[in-house]
Amino acid sequence: MGLGGLLGTLLVTLLGTLGAGKSSVPRLQLSFRDLLATNRSTLFLGPRGRLDLRALYLDEYRDRLFLGGRDTLYSLRLDHAGPDPKEILWPPRPGQKEECILKGRDPQSECANYVRVLHPYNRTHLLACGTGAFQPLCALIAVGHRGEHAFSLERASVEGGRGRCPHEPDSPFSSAFVGGELYTGLTADFLGREAVLFRSGGARPALRSDTDQSLLHDPRFVGAALIPDSGDRDNDKVYFFFSEAAALPDGGSGQAVVSRVGRVCVNDAGGQRVLVNKWSTFLKARLVCSVPAPGGADTHFDQLEDVFLLRTKDGKSPEVYALFSAVSAVFQGFAVCAYRMADIWEVFHGPFAHRDGPRHQWGPYGGKVPFPRPGVCPSKTTTQPGRPFGSTKDYPDDVLQFTRAHPLMFHPVLPRHGRPLLVKTHLPYRLLQIVVDRVEAEDGAYDVIFLGTDAGSVLKVIAFQTGKSGEPEEVILEELQVFKVPTPIIEMEISVKRQTLYVGSPLGVARLRLHQCETYGSACAECCLARDPYCAWDGHTCAHYQPSSGKRRFRRQDIRHGNPALQCLGQSLGGEAPGDVKATVVYGTEHNSTFLECRPKSPQAAVHWFVQRPKDQQPDQVKTDERILQTEHGLLFRRLNRLDVGTYSCKTLEHGFAQTVAKLALEVIGAEQLEGLFPREPAEGEATPRSAPTRAWYKDILQLIGYANLPRVEEYCERVWCGDRYRRKGKHSKGKSWLGTELGKKAKSRAQGERNRTPREVEAT
Repeated sequence: MGLGGLLGTLLVTLLGTLGAGKSSVPRLQLSFRDLLATNRSTLFLGPRGRLDLRALYLDEYRDRLFLGGRDTLYSLRLDHAGPDPKEILWPPRPGQKEECILKGRDPQSECANYVRVLHPYNRTHLLACGTGAFQPLCALIAVGHRGEHAFSLERASVEGGRGRCPHEPDSPFSSAFVGGELYTGLTADFLGREAVLFRSGGARPALRSDTDQSLLHDPRFVGAALIPDSGDRDNDKVYFFFSEAAALPDGGSGQAVVSRVGRVCVNDAGGQRVLVNKWSTFLKARLVCSVPAPGGADTHFDQLEDVFLLRTKDGKSPEVYALFSAVSAVFQGFAVCAYRMADIWEVFHGPFAHRDGPRHQWGPYGGKVPFPRPGVCPSKTTTQPGRPFGSTKDYPDDVLQFTRAHPLMFHPVLPRHGRPLLVKTHLPYRLLQIVVDRVEAEDGAYDVIFLGTDAGSVLKVIAFQTGKSGEPEEVILEELQVFKVPTPIIEMEISVKRQTLYVGSPLGVARLRLHQCETYGSACAECCLARDPYCAWDGHTCAHYQPSSGKRRFRRQDIRHGNPALQCLGQSLGGEAPGDVKATVVYGTEHNSTFLECRPKSPQAAVHWFVQRPKDQQPDQVKTDERILQTEHGLLFRRLNRLDVGTYSCKTLEHGFAQTVAKLALEVIGAEQLEGLFPREPAEGEATPRSAPTRAWYKDILQLIGYANLPRVEEYCERVWCGDRYRRKGKHSKGKSWLGTELGKKAKSRAQGERNRTPREVEAT
């Protein structure tokens, strides 16, 4: 094996151990039908059955959800039982679609007006921008005051949107609306090559990044937001999150994808002689999300997929949750890292990155840094007696030249705890979106992470540090199939006020409840084992946990350990004692295969099988081998023998809590008992005997197992031969299998006849 193959094997082994085991499996999986049947989810697909969604804006002040799709905008009311949708048709301008087609673009998927920008403009209007069939457009949308449901396009406000909206429907893009101005990170040209950070729409002249210095290298923007540094509004900055191609750190000629956080000052006005109408405060730093390994050979997740700002109660410094991916020939993996704003600020206050030439390694800049420090905003700090730097136009040329030459910080931004909160590898889908909700539980606060996939599903996960070593533990609480068919989730917004997640895909939008505690079961143990911060046992049922509830002493909740043995003392555990679980009779024939089914409620539970044989006093644990296999759904006997007779107990163990899930009494019919039940096939050349009796084989089966067992036989036949597919096809009558019906008829007839016969006649039979 070569060095590359060895490293690949070690990498897969290392990442496989992270999140390995039962906790990496969703504890509860709900299908699309399950969500609809329990009213956990509702869908809006539009009047034409598909939205082609590209933008989603949740307006909690107006209780509205605004959607932008192909040539269409929608307004949905959130304070009513139904969405009560309103629609605006907004196709491209006359002639734009034809020009788009002439330029070689696809008339079906590209030459339309895909709405990609939706931001609140003022108290009564939204700002909307669309691709305009590769000629971007912007307009104001009248939405009225709170309580109204006005929704109309201000035709007089329609104007060109270049630099404010991308040309392509699906190109990476992010935007933020601050102080009446739109900040965008996008490719601003028709061919998708000119990557810029742009500010437009206000009274000030438009500002953009300087293309001469190549600040951005094939960037992929995923987020933009205003994050104040302090109480001084002059220090406000807009942060951009993106990935880009960067030169290798060792000075080689290749490039690698890295993730960045960049920022610009809101009051940036460009330079007077240098960087005129260009950003004069732009700086960027690397975001690192890697798994530490022995010897420092960390595994990096470098492609940024999405970011979410978790706002704190004080509203000052949010926590940044970022979703990363790593795709290579060795493995495909995803990781979530969390960053403190204090750590990001510290990096931007640290040394600048510098190298003497394209072939030299990066190092910290060791020379004199001019004043005002490059990248700082004009504020009270820069405006001092004898230093009247009240605007970036007042900055000396050497400051602007330094900013142009040194936009990158030397130190990277490291995640909280120095490692990812969770790592997922070898998934059957890609992770695309992330939102986070901080939930108060009985034993502290937990961050519940919702991850959107390209298969139309949402993962609900909690992650926390365990033990003194600070090793992260992840628990996948639920996997929710939000959409019926696989479709990428491209937008997610969370409403803590409504305890609702709004999930957007090209197909449509789903309104998903964050929790449905009764789904976990009706006993204390089941509620505790779920480890859902939203839910707690209140003495009667598994219900939504309310931190301010007056029933505090009755609540049972243990998120960190999930130990019902401690939390559910004196309560209904839900795990019946072995003697309380009724045994189901299962019949098998010697030398044939037989399956004992057991499906635990939680796939995170470990399953153990025990057998109580007729003459043994104590049960023994079932030993599996080539003949007896333990599968995900039960115990498979590949070849049954008479010694397998006994009562089999399926027990689960989860977080130290054991319970019996099923008991199956296995009875084995001997091979010699079956001889003669079916006509023997004649050998080659042998004539079929005319005197061979034609026997009703089901009569003989009844004789073998006894008429006293008839109810159990019918139940068994019903379960085995009368599955859903037979019910759907109508292959049974009134819920009974054909065999069960025939057996019942014969048994009743036989029983009636036996009552009318003498004991000698019965014995002769």
